[in-house]
Amino acid sequence: MDALIKSLRPGKGSDAKSSDPAKSSDPKTAEARPAELDPAEFLAAAVRADQPRPSRAEAEAAVETLLGYIGENPEREGLLDTPRRVVEAFDELYQGYHQCPAEALNRTFGETAGYDDFVLVRDIEFTSQCEHHMMPFYGRAHIAYTPVERVVGLSKLARLTDIFARRLQTQEHLTAQIAAAIDEILKPRGVAVLIEAEHTCMSVRGVAKHGATTFTSRYTGMFRDNPAEQSRFLSMVRAAHR
Repeated sequence: MDALIKSLRPGKGSDAKSSDPAKSSDPKTAEARPAELDPAEFLAAAVRADQPRPSRAEAEAAVETLLGYIGENPEREGLLDTPRRVVEAFDELYQGYHQCPAEALNRTFGETAGYDDFVLVRDIEFTSQCEHHMMPFYGRAHIAYTPVERVVGLSKLARLTDIFARRLQTQEHLTAQIAAAIDEILKPRGVAVLIEAEHTCMSVRGVAKHGATTFTSRYTGMFRDNPAEQSRFLSMVRAAHR
């Protein structure tokens, strides 16, 4: 691999004209570029301090209504405290709405001794909630990025994954958000994200296919533009599972 650490990413600075899909004269090239996400999705918390929200009492009353809907008696002993427990569980499961993804990546380190290869953190376990049925999906994320002069603490990539996972999600959107946040905040030469997960909305309801695994991926920069780097990333991810 070229030992020179490039100071510019494709699409940035002097390379912008040739690699910007919006300015490309080749429609096939433009179509190959992933759609951009709104930076508001990954640069700030999803819930503003001044955003109107129902009270805790209203949330607990909503849970009591649902208990009645399914045919339960909310007044029986075993369910008397269930609305409170459910709301407390929601506070934990969806805490990502109140956390800022950019803050998870805001501290970097420059003592890399000229390191010019990608950094891979593999097998980051996560649990999220499907936004269509509010049922869990869970699995592992594999994240790589090629730094330019500075690196981020390895635990921060896991932290970033948890922030996005602890919101209502689709796996596709989760994958895109993680890649976009790293790409925009760290400005590396490239980002690769692969997520594998099982969805309980598919395994315990509907078609009820237990064990079916969904894979999603997102590449930016050198990983997007260089199939050899994609292959090397994937081979390193798979090496642990052979």
